[in-house]
Amino acid sequence: MARYFKYKTSAELVADATELGCNLDAAENLDSLFTPVSVGNVQVGNRLCIQPMEGCDGTLAGLPDELTFRRYQRFGAGGAKLIWGEATAVSDAGRMNPRQLWIHEGSASALEQMLAGCRLSHRDACGNDGDLLLGLQLTHSGRYSFRKPLVAMHDPILDPLTLDKSNGQRLDSSYPLLSDDDLRRIEDQFVAAAKLAKKVGCDFVDLKQCHRYLLSELLASKTRPGDYGGCFENRTRFIRNIVTRIRAEVPGLMLVSRFNAYDGIPYRGEGTGEDFIGVPCRHDLPLEAAFGVHPENHLQVDLAEPIALARLLRDSGIQILNVTLGNPYANPHVVRPAEFPPVDGYHCPEHPLIGVCRQLQIATAIQQAVPDIPVVGSGYSWLQEFALHVGAANVLQHRIGFVGLGRAALSHPDFARVAQETGKLNRKQICRTFSYCTGLMRNKQHPLGQFPTGCPPFDKDIYGPIWKEANGGQGIVDAQKQD
Repeated sequence: MARYFKYKTSAELVADATELGCNLDAAENLDSLFTPVSVGNVQVGNRLCIQPMEGCDGTLAGLPDELTFRRYQRFGAGGAKLIWGEATAVSDAGRMNPRQLWIHEGSASALEQMLAGCRLSHRDACGNDGDLLLGLQLTHSGRYSFRKPLVAMHDPILDPLTLDKSNGQRLDSSYPLLSDDDLRRIEDQFVAAAKLAKKVGCDFVDLKQCHRYLLSELLASKTRPGDYGGCFENRTRFIRNIVTRIRAEVPGLMLVSRFNAYDGIPYRGEGTGEDFIGVPCRHDLPLEAAFGVHPENHLQVDLAEPIALARLLRDSGIQILNVTLGNPYANPHVVRPAEFPPVDGYHCPEHPLIGVCRQLQIATAIQQAVPDIPVVGSGYSWLQEFALHVGAANVLQHRIGFVGLGRAALSHPDFARVAQETGKLNRKQICRTFSYCTGLMRNKQHPLGQFPTGCPPFDKDIYGPIWKEANGGQGIVDAQKQD
């Protein structure tokens, strides 16, 4: 399949976006990215955010391990002033994989050490951490909990794709839902986790509502009975309850939230080889299990409820929103536009630039709806050496508050400091969206049940051997030859 990313200049990128019917701008310089922004009572030093990228490298007890400490030291030294720590489970039952971080009394000391190491490396590299915001993303994996699915709603498209690993069966309408009492107990777990997060040194916690994990699924639970389903008020009950409680019980802890503004619907690959292309799963209309989606057309974004959610969150005291889309397990091209598909994925059914622009346009709409708090935009990594130029234009034009990089931060953790010093990224470290990180994340054939993930092409000494171990001795593409 032909490569999509062939741009030699930002002008070529912008012109191609226009040809595809997308609105995209790129700034000549990156100055706007290095202007401060006020968040609560903190003056954050720049507009660059490291997104929550799970390393899948903790211990079975949920503590950070050697590679986790290394990653956060590298992130701290990298110069971004908003470090959005990775998904950290509020309970063992809610972990996405057996090596996911889990915040509890037994892991608190190690998490405190991890955060302190991140701050220290930031001070050593940047001279000051008074303008740094550092926190953790609190999560419950719900449907994607690794021990067994903990489902808030029945999704007629997604259920048949969801595996109960305890018995090897796919879900159907007979699979039990979490009860309202179960959800109230999970609310308690979020509040307890927030108390520990403040104790270990978090400036903020993110209440994760994205990628069809539990809180994200609740937003779409239109067919769920009881107090947590049906109308918009009920579907937002969980997030409203925990925000209210954390603000009352954990004063001084900043609350932020990353949420899905558009779910889309599941896709599956059809065809063979290079023609294994993603196609939407069969579905009936109207759609009743997707958030931010027009009920009569899954390709049409409907932002009425996402904007209402953004305003509700702002009014309840959330101080930063982080906008994302899709489901990495069911429609990865929506959430992570890539040049090469993940190992369990399919070739993109659209030009990846269309997916990038969808992310940027939706984030802009949310930012315009809540102009008094900053929004973090996602989806920049596929833009490669022009990611920050596009981000700088968006900041300059008040379309976004922060520019977030996820995969790109694994290959180039010092992207912020290098960009400020040189006006560009280091071409020898730029993520080329090969999807190796996702490939490692999906590989469970490890003694601990999960391979750690990172960037084999650009962090070869550490992750090259891990990739070979995970893939039976298969090497990695020479990233520079692909440049």
